[in-house]
Formats: sequence, structure tokens, C-alpha cells
Amino acid sequence: MKRSILAVVTAAIAFSGAAKAEDVITATHVFPAGLIYTKSFLEYVDKVNEAGEGVVRIDVRGGPEAIGMFEQPAAVRDGIVDMVYTPGSFYGGTVAEKDALVASNITGPEARENGGIDLLNEIHQEKMGVYYLGWMDSGIKFHLYMTEEPQLDAEGNLDISGEKLRGNPIFNAFFTDYLKGQVLNIASTELYTALQRGTISATGWTSIGLMDLSWDEYLPYRVDPGFFSTDLGVIVNLESWNALSDESKKILQDVAIEHEKSSMEKLVQLAKDEFAELDKRGQKVITLEGEAGENYVNAARETTWNRMREQMEAQGTMDNYEPLMEHFNK
Repeated sequence: MKRSILAVVTAAIAFSGAAKAEDVITATHVFPAGLIYTKSFLEYVDKVNEAGEGVVRIDVRGGPEAIGMFEQPAAVRDGIVDMVYTPGSFYGGTVAEKDALVASNITGPEARENGGIDLLNEIHQEKMGVYYLGWMDSGIKFHLYMTEEPQLDAEGNLDISGEKLRGNPIFNAFFTDYLKGQVLNIASTELYTALQRGTISATGWTSIGLMDLSWDEYLPYRVDPGFFSTDLGVIVNLESWNALSDESKKILQDVAIEHEKSSMEKLVQLAKDEFAELDKRGQKVITLEGEAGENYVNAARETTWNRMREQMEAQGTMDNYEPLMEHFNK
């Protein structure tokens, strides 16, 4: 009888422990910890860990020092890590449709509301085996920053002939196809040294974060207007996602939806604050006026849509081209 009671108690304890097991998600982030975008992701992590206490926890394993920034998308696809915060452009060869975010003129919350994020999630699951959890930190544009004062032609168009631009999968098509620039692919972690040595004379970067990286020391000129949209998002290995409890999934997704909105609002205000500080530090803004400015912005979007269409045609996945255009354009 005592043995029987002991067996029942032991089984009950084991069942209770299993029922209360906490789901743990391992994660990495694309940029170093000190950058504002990484801080935004870590804020999302903190929100999840607070809301999901005892249910689900995100265990951050580091950034590019743990897994190289360009290797992180493959790492989450292959299950080496469960979650990655990264630009979609870093896995554009697999999911060409990520360019819809780059060329978009709407924000994450708007794309969430109109079904655009759900469509991207379906595409990510099918083509990459990952769950697209959210488009974070949207509403922020890119700008061209230069070491020397940019030259304009007689019509007020930007003339960058002879300039060496830091390349990146996000804006290479725009820089080469429209601006006809000489592009050198350099990781963001290596750009400070490249600027210091004079290897690069111009780079694209977002409206925020320039001072975090101390690039403003070598980039006293900014070209306006801004172009593109940031395409930072959180992707989760699909097998890891499917293995989570329904409660864990709901917490991760609900917090992601809330963070899409709060991160956008926070960073848009931060961009205004940073521009004011850069102005105090003496950064000079060169604005392309009238038709020249319109052509500049439109060319950025058109070259990106063209790149997406060409890649989708090559991948035989054109069915979603028009729906993406509809969802990510006002």
C-alpha cells in the first residue's frame, strides 16, 4: 500500500512539473548591444519575459559576436538558434518578398491591420521555414550620409560620380541602378574603420543610430529627403514555434503586435531628437528640392520593386507580387 501511494504521489509530482514547464526560446540579434535597434529588440524580450513569467522565456545568446550578422538568418532557419532579430534584406536571396518592406510607404502597425504581415508570414513559412513574428521599428527612413559636401547637377539632382559608397543588400539596387555609384560591401561593424581610412566616402543609414556608432565624426553631411523603410523583424524557427504551447505563442505574438506600435512611436520621436542633436554638432543637410527630390525617392522605391519582381520571377513565385504591392503601398 505504501509503495502504491508513493508511486501515485511521484507520478502526480512529475505531471505537475511537466504541466508547468516553461518554454525557452534562444535568440540572437543582428547588431551590437549598444545600438538603438538592438535596445528596442531587448525591450521586446523584457516585455515577453515579464508577461510570460513561468510560461515562456526568451534567452538572448548575444549578437554578431555570437553568430555573424549575415549568418543569423540561416542559423534560425536551420534551428541553431530559435529566434533572430534581423533585417529581411539579409535573407533576400531566400525570401525576395522582403523588399515589400524596404519599398513600403506604410508602417508596421498599418501592415498588421491590412493583412500584409499575415501574408509575409505565410511566405516566410513556405519559403524559409520560419515564422514571421513581427515588423519591428518601422516608420524610420534611410538617408545618404557623406564625408564631403554632395554635388548637385544643373537640375538639382544628386551627382555622386567618383564617390565610394558603402554597399548593403538593402540599398545596392538604388545606389547602382539609379545613382550609378561605386559600391563596396562593408559590414556596419567595419564601417567606422573604413571611414577613418577614407575607404568609403558615403553610406546609407537610417535616421537614428549614427551617433551610437560614432559615424557622425566622419559624416558631416546628410542628403534629404529620406528614402526606403527599415525592414527589421523577428523570425522564429518554424519547428521551434510549432513546439510551443498555445499560451506561449499567444504571449509572443501579442507582445510583438504591441511592440510594433510602441517601437515605431518611440523611434520616430527619437529620430527627431537625433536630428536636432546632429544639427547642434554641425551636420549640414543638403535637400534635393522639387522634382529632383521626388525623382530621388521614387527611384529608390521603383528600383527596389523591380529587384523584388526580378527575384520573384526567377524563383517562380510571382503570385504574391500584386498582393504585396497592394498591402505595402498607400
